[in-house]
Amino acid sequence: MGNALRFLYGHCCKPTTSDDPQSLGPHGVSSSTVGLSALAHDLFHFENTSQVPEGLSKHVVSSKKAQANWFRKLVDAWKDAKPPPRTPEEAARLVILTLKGHKKADVEGLLTFYGLPLPHTLVEVTAQPPTSLPHGVKYEMHTLPVDAKAVADGDTVTVYVSTADPRESSILPRNVHEAALHRSEARSRRNYEEADAFHKQIIDAGYRMIPFENDEILAKKYRIRLRGIDAPESAMPYGKEAKIELTKILQGKSLRVLVYGEDRYQRCVGDIYCNNIFVQEFMLKKGLAWHYTAYDKRPELETWEKEARSKRVGLWASRNPEEPWEWRKNKRGGN
Repeated sequence: MGNALRFLYGHCCKPTTSDDPQSLGPHGVSSSTVGLSALAHDLFHFENTSQVPEGLSKHVVSSKKAQANWFRKLVDAWKDAKPPPRTPEEAARLVILTLKGHKKADVEGLLTFYGLPLPHTLVEVTAQPPTSLPHGVKYEMHTLPVDAKAVADGDTVTVYVSTADPRESSILPRNVHEAALHRSEARSRRNYEEADAFHKQIIDAGYRMIPFENDEILAKKYRIRLRGIDAPESAMPYGKEAKIELTKILQGKSLRVLVYGEDRYQRCVGDIYCNNIFVQEFMLKKGLAWHYTAYDKRPELETWEKEARSKRVGLWASRNPEEPWEWRKNKRGGN
């Protein structure tokens, strides 16, 4: 058994104690990981038994003999992949590339069986992170890893930046710095009530002590509004999907944010790059946001929205989706 398959089988294919039984898929894993982990599980099982999964024949048109041929190819491809697939999108690309030349109905049926993205929904991100600050950028920030709960919706996220950052260090209020020192001293004396009181002062000033690598970091809190796009509101169709997709991109990642200014809600308006992916491009191509033309005229954003429209992915699968700005206006008007 290849290390990649054994690792995924051991780490992805077992439900955690926090999984709601109602959300577990047919292979006993949470719905958020069922595609990737179930495929790893079945490849592991196939290499040991030469048996393809039960139920696959209902989704594909070829025989079980043909299915076994696919699985042999996929086992070899997964072992050779460096690194092995870690996301549903990466797993889908491996399947599509490995089974290139096979019947379209079989490839799409196999992807559907595992709940993996179909070929037309996969996104290729082309924009490269700028090597120098573009015109209009007021400052740049590099965040601590993002918590999943920090994603408010499909275009807003709360981030924290360490006060060890030169810019943050230069603007750190003296009372916050002193409160952090006093909190540390109180904790060393195990006076947690006093320490909590100092932490409240820190939080009230817009900062927080963030656990990081068995230590704590004093960090400044920022709310970021993704510049140039407008995702569906949470109560709108595809609002939940947009939030889930943005969470999948950002969770656990440190971000590079280019800040252009603030909006009327005191959110920083900026471009976000995550592992060299331009997040706005990704959300537009996924069909989970509109180009916000009232505030942003960049032609590339218009192009990416049109690409999603033409593929009818995400919200563009609907015949006439309502724009979030019109939805908000109607809500304010009491309609």
